[in-house]
Amino acid sequence: MAEKDPYAAGKFTVNPYAAKRDVTGTLAVVLDGKMEDRGLELIRPISRCLRKYEIHELILTDEVDAKPGSAVNRIAYLGFVELEQGGVVVSGDKLLLDGEIIGTLAGFDETHMPNHLNIVVKTDRLATGAERGAGLGLPVRFTTHT
Repeated sequence: MAEKDPYAAGKFTVNPYAAKRDVTGTLAVVLDGKMEDRGLELIRPISRCLRKYEIHELILTDEVDAKPGSAVNRIAYLGFVELEQGGVVVSGDKLLLDGEIIGTLAGFDETHMPNHLNIVVKTDRLATGAERGAGLGLPVRFTTHT
């Protein structure tokens, strides 16, 4: 039987998203925790649709090989974002917190679905939300622009 998912089947060799709007929200929870052995399994698809008012978890990693379909162990918890403008987020998008570039979207882990999605972001500064001094209500933006 042929693979139905075009990403898993290797049918995309480049990112097919030619243009898309930013996805925005505010920080609803600030987290303070790190793990060396989290065991996240990033799903193979490079994108997820996020709806207005959904709440999802933001997790950082400094693992340079983190990408769709990979495992991620070394993480820092940033927080939870409540979305104000939904849309599509794609691996490679930039994550900004209060206007500061935090990192690049690596992929998604569905461990806690349907409650929330783990959105995993590659960063060169593995610091928790508390260590970064993040505050409730700070603006969060996923964008292809910087």
